[in-house]
Amino acid sequence: MARPTTIHVCSACGHQEVRWQGRCPGCGEWNTLVEERAPAAAGGAGGRARGGAGARAAARAVRPQRLRDVETPRLSRLSTGIGEFDRVLGGGLVPGSLVLLGGSPGIGKSTLTGMAMGNLAGAGHRTLYVSGEESAAQVKLRAARLPGAALDVPVLAETDLETVVATILAERPEVCVIDSVQTLYAAELTGAPGSVGQVREVAGRIARVAKETGTAVLLVGHVTKEGALAGPRVLEHLVDAVLQFEGERERTYRTLRALKNRFGSTNEAGVFEMRSGGLVEVLDASGRFVGEATRAPGSVVLASMEGSRPLLVEVQALVSPSEIVPPRRMVNGIDRNRVALVLAVLARHAGVPTGSSDVFVNVVGGVRVDEPGADLAVALAVAGAVRGASLGGDAPTPLACFGELGLTGELRSVAHPERRLEEARKFGLRTVIAPEGSGDGALAVGTLRAALRAALPAGARADRAAA
Repeated sequence: MARPTTIHVCSACGHQEVRWQGRCPGCGEWNTLVEERAPAAAGGAGGRARGGAGARAAARAVRPQRLRDVETPRLSRLSTGIGEFDRVLGGGLVPGSLVLLGGSPGIGKSTLTGMAMGNLAGAGHRTLYVSGEESAAQVKLRAARLPGAALDVPVLAETDLETVVATILAERPEVCVIDSVQTLYAAELTGAPGSVGQVREVAGRIARVAKETGTAVLLVGHVTKEGALAGPRVLEHLVDAVLQFEGERERTYRTLRALKNRFGSTNEAGVFEMRSGGLVEVLDASGRFVGEATRAPGSVVLASMEGSRPLLVEVQALVSPSEIVPPRRMVNGIDRNRVALVLAVLARHAGVPTGSSDVFVNVVGGVRVDEPGADLAVALAVAGAVRGASLGGDAPTPLACFGELGLTGELRSVAHPERRLEEARKFGLRTVIAPEGSGDGALAVGTLRAALRAALPAGARADRAAA
């Protein structure tokens, strides 16, 4: 009987089966068996019988080397010609590396990679664009509106993994884009393209080819409806860098974050604006957001940190009587659980109840803020909306703030307070409420109640229920 070429392995316990089953016989979990390539036979029956003893006899001991004696080669990075992209990558693409770029449909992943490939081709580097979702004609239509030498990039519209690997080995490009990794398939596996087994096999083969040829590979990946990268988690462990492209399709601003980077920092983020001619780097994002900030009740400027770069964004809140039980909590741009914590602290330690009201919190511009320093901004915006008063009173500039809230109502310090204050002063924001010890130029407070007294006009400080 012929040996099967594939097996089904449980992703929970590692149990192997020749055929797929709905429930794993080993651990009892459902839908955990995924198809993988069967390991090669170790020889005849005699070879299998000798097995481990023969392998141990053939093994050769290797002398370990001290880390200080290891020679580290100098990494010559390839610049994509997009400053924000290069900065998030840590200085550019490293030859032989795998970079996974994820984002929701229509966010601009193909536009970003197309612009980068055009710049690399214009600089004389060998490039290859593999498209598994679009035909060559469709890729050309998009490239025609991009700047640079986007039309000079060779394109391969193919989904067969063997064909793609053979083309990379024959062309030896310095940079290759695969759009997307979920569309390629290995013919020896019976699973559909995009399944766990297929994605694992495709990523593993592409990784081996990249290391062998020294090709920097950009893998474009899909995301789930929750916003996480689709496919097995081993895909994120296999690649050298994981980049997340965020934003809203209805808004023009996009944010590129590094979730993992073996060759650079994960504390970097790039801001782009989508225009008809492609993506444009936004170097003065703080100025744009501050210029659009309103002085209406429920609005405050947050001095946040996008990686190692300070960014001023407007946080708005709307509180209205609810007609349903429980009331709604709609959040955009900030973690929903974090907002729930802030509302509880507001009610318990500041006398600003919202239990019978609908609360809507939004970070203007489609920017997402993932740091505890946004707690104070949410609290002040909600309090201003409840009191119906503009924060900062009659001050000529909008009120800015930052700080983390403790469960007992205290205001805790956050990272890089000096850089946040410098960014606020740069754009003319005179009043910045911050935790104690944040540095000169800040209106330092120690508790949430003190922050509300500093932010709200005297007539709006009296505690009363939400309107």
